[in-house]
Amino acid sequence: MKLNCIIASLVIVILSACQQPKSTVLDLVFGEVSEQSIFSGGDSMLHWGGSIIKDDDGRYHMFYSRWERDQHWAWVTHSEIAHAVSNSPFGPFEHKDVALPRRGAEYWDGLCTHNPTVHKYNGKYYLYYMGNTGDGVNPCLPNKIVYNWEQRNNQRIGVAVADDPNGPWKRMDTPLIDVSKDSTAMDALLVSNPSITQGPDGNYLMIYKAVGKKKKRISGGPVVHCVATSNSPTGPFKKYDFPVFTADGHDFPAEDPFIWYQNGKYRAIVKDMHGAFTSEGQALVYFDSEDGFDWKLAPKPLASKLQIKLKDGNVMKLNHLERPQMYLEDGKAVAIVCAADTIDSDGVIHSWNVQIPIISKN
Repeated sequence: MKLNCIIASLVIVILSACQQPKSTVLDLVFGEVSEQSIFSGGDSMLHWGGSIIKDDDGRYHMFYSRWERDQHWAWVTHSEIAHAVSNSPFGPFEHKDVALPRRGAEYWDGLCTHNPTVHKYNGKYYLYYMGNTGDGVNPCLPNKIVYNWEQRNNQRIGVAVADDPNGPWKRMDTPLIDVSKDSTAMDALLVSNPSITQGPDGNYLMIYKAVGKKKKRISGGPVVHCVATSNSPTGPFKKYDFPVFTADGHDFPAEDPFIWYQNGKYRAIVKDMHGAFTSEGQALVYFDSEDGFDWKLAPKPLASKLQIKLKDGNVMKLNHLERPQMYLEDGKAVAIVCAADTIDSDGVIHSWNVQIPIISKN
């Protein structure tokens, strides 16, 4: 009888071990980039952050920010969200149309649409983005970044909805996430750069960039990231009164988080603005969370320095590598789309999108 009990206990232990979930530790490595995975606007347009979705016919759609090169670094006043297609998430992508064009200063998003992130929920496509309005004046010079502060501070978060990634996209007349009326709130001045995922409970978690009014300067501050939740992809969203991705001694530690759910945890890839999270200075880093509210650096936090590895064996050094947008298929990270730029000898910025393979070592 005692021997039978021991055998039964061993069987239970073995079966339990077999039923354990996959490791919650993700080991995701940036792969080498081919020439066709660099999506540039050539001599006419500057490109910025892109986001990819796959349609029911197996075609890949990228939604990305762009503006005319001769406007210089004028994303604040002249960005529009455009649409490109490809047979592969790694390109080559071909521009097709403008998904969210200018529609007039009378609209909250009438003069600028920027920083898209696209998702599919329950058979519909949702294009989240930042929009603004103002006087439309572009103060930028060829080798000098100058912001139109009115429009910069008018940034709000919206969502457009479509039955097909080719459109048409239905835009809202009011923001999805607006600034808080309380002047002491974390998001009293502006809200921007939404990232959203659906959790295992079916509800939606959003993290967004926010700027408050506590710093008495035109740019406001501090710059933080806030959490909001909803049971619908179109809201309303409940805001929570605490910041995430914080670091002691830093007013602006992080930017551009992309969040997703994989292997039993919420995940994020975030731009480390100043080396607040690793010793590598400005870089892309990984965070994990059990609940989407309490975020901690991942066990292997460094995702990438300011460089991309090319298939020809060279390494391209970059001025910026940001706006990371993970593309997932069947719940697994396949590629990451980033905005990248270099500066030439005259101080002129050249920006484009890059699709980087993700290699999982799990």
